[in-house]
Amino acid sequence: MSSTLISRTRFSVLDRSRTREGRPPTEALRDTVALAREAEALGYHRFWVSEHHGVPGVAGSAPTVLAAAVAAATRTIRVGTGGVMLPNHRPLVVAEQFGVLEALFPGRIDMGLGRSVGFTDGVRKALGRDKGDAEDFAAQLGELLDWFTGGSPTGVRARPAEGLAVPPFVLALGEGARIAARAGLPMVIGDLRDREKMLRGIDRYRSLFRPSRWSAEPYVVISGTVAVAGTEAEARRLLVPEAWSLAYSRTRGTFPPLAPAESVEARTMTAKERDVYESALAGHLAGTPEQVAHELETVLKETGAEEVLVTTSTYDRPGLLDSFRRLAALFAPGR
Repeated sequence: MSSTLISRTRFSVLDRSRTREGRPPTEALRDTVALAREAEALGYHRFWVSEHHGVPGVAGSAPTVLAAAVAAATRTIRVGTGGVMLPNHRPLVVAEQFGVLEALFPGRIDMGLGRSVGFTDGVRKALGRDKGDAEDFAAQLGELLDWFTGGSPTGVRARPAEGLAVPPFVLALGEGARIAARAGLPMVIGDLRDREKMLRGIDRYRSLFRPSRWSAEPYVVISGTVAVAGTEAEARRLLVPEAWSLAYSRTRGTFPPLAPAESVEARTMTAKERDVYESALAGHLAGTPEQVAHELETVLKETGAEEVLVTTSTYDRPGLLDSFRRLAALFAPGR
């Protein structure tokens, strides 16, 4: 069922610590740590956590803190962020945080970096940031990398980051592909549903890439939802809670906790809700192992990606774990 192309591709996990309806946010964080242990046992290459502020549906607000908990609970899997939103922080502080992580867990830490600011005006105000801060991302990124090489003109030294090698990655949204290429950094690009846009971003990245001390060659990580189940219908049901959360946020302005698939399917939706919901269900890599293997083959051939970062979220935790196990059987069938 698996193929040489799939088996030689790295597969990793990004977990956003999604909250579930009727469950406390603290449980979502513990679920993230438990999922990291499972991902390690299954042979996934990396386990990343994310940064969101003031979002009811996401408990992961402090990624470097959560990454420390994940790294402490695992032994071999690489651990990082997908990502720290650099406009929300001073580069020195970010360098220090990752320096501490690398010092505690040497050779296992990744530094995934994004350029988004807060989701709402209220969150941006609370963070002391505005949308314009994202425009300075390239400069912030350069300053951050300089802290690891001792290149700061201020005479201040980043302890313990200076001299440590923490691999940086850029989350490529819009201009991110260009910034990643010119900095000579690996790029993470999504989502799998908009294949044409993804391919344009990858082509731009590869054509503009400049080798650096961080990466001699382009390195592409494609990210998106991958749901694998015994039947196509079961795989689709795994997508339902996240699709409804997106429809809810687009029509009400707030991203809610995940609801059970059965309660979502029993809802009477407005025309706009239904339109967003159905659109959010489409285009993912979802189905039986045979169907997903075929789709993976196609997207890997199209993109030439070195790695797939799986971002699947759902209310059904056993179903989510089963999906990750079935996917692992495709890329590491003998494990």
